[in-house]
Amino acid sequence: MTNSEIERVQAYLRRLLATDRISVIPPRRAGMSIEVEAGGEVIGTLHRDAEDGEVSYAVHLTILEEDLPPAARPAPVPDSPSPKRRR
Repeated sequence: MTNSEIERVQAYLRRLLATDRISVIPPRRAGMSIEVEAGGEVIGTLHRDAEDGEVSYAVHLTILEEDLPPAARPAPVPDSPSPKRRR
């Protein structure tokens, strides 16, 4: 992927997500992944696909379970009333 493409994708993501915290980092060496950062933390990778004369870009986000907030406790289920017996 060229530097121009990386800059254009970065500009698009910043506009789409309404934040300048997104950065697309070119690989340090050929063959390495292009990383997507948010606030200095790597959150995923960017991939280019050229098929049938069309070019598209895919962002693969990785979310570690350890980075998620604690799960909310489920609300207690109220006791259901006992069915009334017919006499």
